[in-house]
Amino acid sequence: MSPAFKGRAWVFGDNVDTDQIIPAEYLVTMDSSELAKHAFVKVRPEFAKRVQKGDIIVAGRNFGCGSSREHAPRALIGAGVSCVVAESYARIFFRNAINIGLPVVEAALSASDGDTVSVDVARGTVLNERTNERLTFKAYPPFVTMLMDKGGLIPYTKERLGCRRSR
Repeated sequence: MSPAFKGRAWVFGDNVDTDQIIPAEYLVTMDSSELAKHAFVKVRPEFAKRVQKGDIIVAGRNFGCGSSREHAPRALIGAGVSCVVAESYARIFFRNAINIGLPVVEAALSASDGDTVSVDVARGTVLNERTNERLTFKAYPPFVTMLMDKGGLIPYTKERLGCRRSR
């Protein structure tokens, strides 16, 4: 995993649920780029058209609550979101994000839409470059860092199985 991300902030509040991230009627595919076209369509209709590769979501408490759909972090990856910074996460969303390789960090960062946010995963820091607010977060354990570096659980598992077959 890239140890650092820098991008434009998209700010959301508390209790952003998976149906807000990707509404149920678009769950007919697992294709990240197709899901991305409908990310936040009902709450921020401009998101899918304006989000840029590397942008960062900054949110409040309980991000990703609701159903356990893996589609939600997939839609964010497909949209080009490099990282999510939130005060806290619904546990299933957090686990799904890690499993598919979307970096998620817990920090209560104050930001406005469009602020430049930097996240250094290796150092466990997040910075709002406009306000100079710098926060720390608990770094991932080594295994989770490796999973993220591989792009998530499935690419990691495929690599591991491939290694075993070649021995």
